[in-house]
Amino acid sequence: MKNADLWLIVPAAGIGQRMNAECPKQYLKINNRFILDITLSRLLDNAPFKGCMVPLNPKDHWWPESESARDDRVQTCTGGKERADSVLSALVALEGQAADNDWVLVHDAARPCVHSEDLSRLIETLSEHPVGGLLAAPVADTLKLAEAGSLPVVSETIDRSRLWRALTPQMFRFGALKQALSLCLERGQAITDESSAMEFSGNMPVLVEGRPDNLKITVPSDLALAEFILGRQ
Repeated sequence: MKNADLWLIVPAAGIGQRMNAECPKQYLKINNRFILDITLSRLLDNAPFKGCMVPLNPKDHWWPESESARDDRVQTCTGGKERADSVLSALVALEGQAADNDWVLVHDAARPCVHSEDLSRLIETLSEHPVGGLLAAPVADTLKLAEAGSLPVVSETIDRSRLWRALTPQMFRFGALKQALSLCLERGQAITDESSAMEFSGNMPVLVEGRPDNLKITVPSDLALAEFILGRQ
């Protein structure tokens, strides 16, 4: 990595409204472990991270019960309303520890099925790249563009040959990512992930193919599927 350290950020300030649960989805359990604990351990145990920052909701009272709260590799900070706010908050919290040229990997708290081989391939592929990139999976389904209406109808079939599903981790230089997120938030630019912030700042991230079973738990049915995937892995 040419003297560049690796840092991990796992935003965990969301409340997961679509899960209809009594707690945020990162604190739902699979095999009696918090999803957040599974996610963090699968990352921290499989790459040489210098440290990890987890942005939390100010009203989070589940964190002290987690395994990760007792892991000295993990620090916490106060997250924001949106993902970009939380990631920027984590980057600010890491100032003084991380150098501008260090790599930061940002990963969704609700993606516990990330595979160690994907993590290694991402780091190895991007270690000398000037911008960075993200795990992604080529779109396999046929995609339809819909016309708006009470009953949506197909407007056209989209060519999927150049379409990819963005996954995480997403890996960028500390200084460049902080600058890109700050710029987007300052200008009110809508961004859904770190890659879109980098794109807005004029940098083109690399797509590193990852396993399609790198599932993000979003709705209740995803919980059983994630448990199945983890059992198979």
